[in-house]
Amino acid sequence: MSPSPWAPYYPFVGRVLDVGGHRMHCLDEGRGETVVMVHGNPTWSFYFREAVKALRGRYRCIVPDHIGMGLSDKPDDGHYRYTLKRRVDDLEELLEQLAPTGPVTLVVHDWGGMIGMGWAVRHPQRVARVVALNTSCFRLPAEKTLPWPLILSRTPLGAFLIRGGNAFARVAARTCARKRPLSKALRAAYTAPYRGWRERIATLRFVQDIPLSRMDPAWEEVVFIEENLHALSATPMFLPWGMKDWVFDRRFLDGWRARFPRAEVKTFDDCGHYLLDDAPEVVPLIADFLARHPLKGVS
Repeated sequence: MSPSPWAPYYPFVGRVLDVGGHRMHCLDEGRGETVVMVHGNPTWSFYFREAVKALRGRYRCIVPDHIGMGLSDKPDDGHYRYTLKRRVDDLEELLEQLAPTGPVTLVVHDWGGMIGMGWAVRHPQRVARVVALNTSCFRLPAEKTLPWPLILSRTPLGAFLIRGGNAFARVAARTCARKRPLSKALRAAYTAPYRGWRERIATLRFVQDIPLSRMDPAWEEVVFIEENLHALSATPMFLPWGMKDWVFDRRFLDGWRARFPRAEVKTFDDCGHYLLDDAPEVVPLIADFLARHPLKGVS
């Protein structure tokens, strides 16, 4: 049997837990304070590989693959409801099993921001720090329009291209690292878990779940998250941001700044959405941020 495309870059032995009746794969590396890294679409825990390598000597790094993503189960619609609320419930259940008490630092990216902050507003007393990379925890900014590739992805043609040709994951792998485009091997590693029609259901459902109106299933959950972000206003926060991200652009960064004016911000003008690949220097910056904000007063 040939090795998996991700094997050279991903030297981890993951865990598999039952979450809501499905097998959820996650990394559980290192010991110490708990750092939970939450990925988005169409990535998986592979996105955080270098952060885990750098932090596991001092921290316990828990990095799940969402149901339908990465190395987790990929159930059909009849067995799993691909909605934001279910994603937050899944993260809550996972942490109830692995880290039921104590402080948690969140490192979130893309949809992981909404999911991670959804958990955070349910448990603000447990959140020690937040690192948010090119993501959101609020509705689409008024001055931001949905980019046309995402509009296309929500059409029947887009659905066919995503599930039939793995278009979403393939295009992301080619366009989301701008300063340091991904090598062919890295592109293969990112896209390998989505090898067929059945395995690509979540990459489509994530796009379809983007809340644009009150008619969308995620709308109420996002409003709930927005209305409770104030509970995290004093939480130390670091916002490393790739400014050539064609989705989570400056408008989204401005949204974070408006809600968390005390957050530390570091922009990378020549980098895109896959910031950890585009700017490897972000990982030591995250480590430095954690060290400069030691735990205190978090139960």
